[in-house]
Amino acid sequence: MKPVGAITRGTTNPNRLRRVDNFIAYRCESILKDAARPLVIDLGYGATPVTAVELRGRLAAAVRADVAVVGLEIDPVRVSDAQPFADPPWLEFRRGGFELAGLAPVVVRAFNVLRQYAEDEVAAAWRTMTSTGALLVEGTCDELGRIATWTVVEDGVPRTLTLSARLAALQHPAIFAERLPKALIHHNVPGHPVHELLQALGRAWETEASPFGPRQRWLATVRRMRTEGWPVLDGPARWRLGELTLPYPAG
Repeated sequence: MKPVGAITRGTTNPNRLRRVDNFIAYRCESILKDAARPLVIDLGYGATPVTAVELRGRLAAAVRADVAVVGLEIDPVRVSDAQPFADPPWLEFRRGGFELAGLAPVVVRAFNVLRQYAEDEVAAAWRTMTSTGALLVEGTCDELGRIATWTVVEDGVPRTLTLSARLAALQHPAIFAERLPKALIHHNVPGHPVHELLQALGRAWETEASPFGPRQRWLATVRRMRTEGWPVLDGPARWRLGELTLPYPAG
């Protein structure tokens, strides 16, 4: 099966995706536990396989010991270079793209991949990656993983948007604008829902200045967002991690 997609830059770092890994362990726990074969695909793991190795370790520890992770890359050199890190059947590396190498995973993580594509290619990629029923977590982050955003996609349709930050380093929520998923980054202009979301989040942050540190300020910010009518999901246990999840701001 010919891989669908193009070779991306492949930049990666250890622990870069720890925030989304933590979210996957939380959001997909029941899906993985109920699966007859708990297969997760790390699509486009990059120049080194470190994030796939970390994903397998985190899910095995937090969700299910027999979870299997397959890292897919279009670049055959990257696939070859990753083989010393493989641990079959729990961790494998294969050549593949959006078609997922013909596999039938339960969950797909695609991070910092679609960011490098044109916006008009995103919807088709979503549909392809979820065509077998997999839950897709697709997004982007900065080089050290301190700022990240992602969307959960089911059957080609985006359901939620999550903003996540290392709170100790967060100066202002406006920084999320630089790391929005590809489908949203060009919609951060007046009149679009994601722009209104970020504007409201910024106002709430500025209002909730606190002497008790960034975590308490973030918690107060998220509570204010909910009080103002934003459909904030989850609860304080997730908010304390620097997360804010809402229904996807379509339009």
